[in-house]
Amino acid sequence: MLLDIADIRKYLPHRYPFLLVDRVVELNLGESIVAYKNLSINEPFFDGHFPDKPVFPGVLLVEAMAQAAGILGFKSQEKTPADGSIYYFVGADNLRFKRPCVPGDRVMLRAKILGDRRGIWKFEVSSDVDGELAASATILCADRKA
Repeated sequence: MLLDIADIRKYLPHRYPFLLVDRVVELNLGESIVAYKNLSINEPFFDGHFPDKPVFPGVLLVEAMAQAAGILGFKSQEKTPADGSIYYFVGADNLRFKRPCVPGDRVMLRAKILGDRRGIWKFEVSSDVDGELAASATILCADRKA
């Protein structure tokens, strides 16, 4: 199952410059997702992070992985923000950064559902560039009414 940017915008409330998922290339409802973010030198954060050596901010990389997990959660439950549902990023454990992501990279975003309990979803997330691990974590998202 593929989702383009128009489909993604139905399942995430984020908009430019904070929408950090460009395309979904694999989706197994209730299980896992593979998506990507193309990094362009034109992204506004590269002007300040860092002007002479642009690097995708780690906090935004974590947010991109969380957004991919959010799409997985929304699609698995057939909910959308338009229905009044929203996922809040509420925690991260075992977060590790392994390589910087830079302009020109296609950052692959992966998430697997580990479980949910009373509206708190637990995901194993990772990101990579050309098969090289960029970051990984276990994250928690709360499914709440907007």
